[in-house]
Amino acid sequence: MDKKKYNPRKSDISTVGEAINDLLNSYRLKGRFDEAKLVSSWERLMGRTIANRTGKIFIKKQVLFVEINSAPLKHELNLSKSKIIDIFEREIGHGVIEEIIFL
Repeated sequence: MDKKKYNPRKSDISTVGEAINDLLNSYRLKGRFDEAKLVSSWERLMGRTIANRTGKIFIKKQVLFVEINSAPLKHELNLSKSKIIDIFEREIGHGVIEEIIFL
């Protein structure tokens, strides 16, 4: 008897993640989605100590604006901007933010 291998996945079927990415790209929402994901991930990526001293966080034209309530922490974060951008690029992807401004 000739048994054909059963393949439950057809070539035109995609995963839920792929379908969501295609949808976001087709409606040109991928950038805004990545920005929102980055802002919501601030505490997880930077730690609770920094998040507790953080006020508003928003992105405008690929610039991340972060309100910091502690002057010494603000100074330390200013010195570590490139490391912070690297952390975000590893998590979200390249091109979401190009600069960080601490307010």
